[in-house]
Amino acid sequence: MPKLIQSVLLAALLVTITSGCAIVQKVSPIESSPTISTIYIQKNPNVHMEGLLPEMVQQLTTLGFKVETFDTERPKDATHWMIFTANWQWDMAMYLTYFKATLMEDGKILGSAEYDARKGGGNMGKFGKTAEKIRPLLIELFQNAKRGTSSSATVGKSG
Repeated sequence: MPKLIQSVLLAALLVTITSGCAIVQKVSPIESSPTISTIYIQKNPNVHMEGLLPEMVQQLTTLGFKVETFDTERPKDATHWMIFTANWQWDMAMYLTYFKATLMEDGKILGSAEYDARKGGGNMGKFGKTAEKIRPLLIELFQNAKRGTSSSATVGKSG
């Protein structure tokens, strides 16, 4: 086979293999600057990785928010609440395949963060700690939010 044809076929094969290896991170940050005193996270019984909810609580607490969890019925005083979903897969090791968290305020969506490695295929970036995958998403999601009832500091900003 002529060398030019081999080169073209190899290039086409590489493009085909690598084009299906995308990991997508999409964040729609909170646009306004709401003051959030407490974030209530609704437990999701369909997420079977028991360490995820405590990790989310820890990360949001580190960002300066008070965090509480609830099962099915949202507490009456829960102005800001979060719903989430996540999936893992096995490929030489367990890895986070999909994560989405949506922040609500009085029944409307304030913002959301999504991590999608379902088409990650040969991308080795899909492996790693879940905490390291969701941390930058949560920081970006809450970058405009004020913490507490009297704080004017914003998450992810240095002053």
